[in-house]
Amino acid sequence: MATNAYDNTRATFPTAIASQTSVFLNAVYGWMCLGLAVTAATAWFTASSPTLFRTILANGPLFWVLAFVQLAIVFVLSARVQQLTSTTAGVLFVVYSALTGISLSFVLLAFTGESIATTFLVSGSAFAGLAIYGTTTKRSLSGLGQFLFMGLIGVVLASIVGIFWHSTALQFVLSCAGVIVFAGLTAYDAQRLAMMARQAAPDDVTSYAIVGALALYLDFMNLFLFLLRFTGNRRE
Repeated sequence: MATNAYDNTRATFPTAIASQTSVFLNAVYGWMCLGLAVTAATAWFTASSPTLFRTILANGPLFWVLAFVQLAIVFVLSARVQQLTSTTAGVLFVVYSALTGISLSFVLLAFTGESIATTFLVSGSAFAGLAIYGTTTKRSLSGLGQFLFMGLIGVVLASIVGIFWHSTALQFVLSCAGVIVFAGLTAYDAQRLAMMARQAAPDDVTSYAIVGALALYLDFMNLFLFLLRFTGNRRE
């Protein structure tokens, strides 16, 4: 009897872990897809409303306020996830996605619809492949994460420099570095979230899934934007 009970427990435990992992990752990618849908809808609405678009474009302080709010939301979600309810985290993530859509509308209007669609498909395919690799590989990517973090800092600093110094060579190098960094971060974050899925307590699933969705959302959006610099055709 005791042996049978032990065998049943041993057989059930991996199944429970697999189920918990599946629930967590489904929540992560579900929230990520929701965020992308909100961003796309907001970007389309803003770009198709000349009055709204011109109002934001003509109001420099408003644009910077929107950027500051986005950074604040990322900080709150990342640093205070343990103190947030799932409802609060969800609302913040949706608000962040909508604000990103407003910012993205300015970029999308500079490129043709065909090139945007093509780049989106390429980015989606690359993201899916990298996420699958990160989730399924048995090779630890923790060391790569430290390298990518340094690369991310370099990309951010170079982007700031690019705002004030318009150089074609700098923009090309920055685009190459951005694609490499965020491609690597996609695989790294996918593996990190798969490991987190095995450790998350049931009560923590939604809040932590939203934070995970934010990380992958940022990876995808940046990968898309940097690839758009290569493949995008600007409007004349």
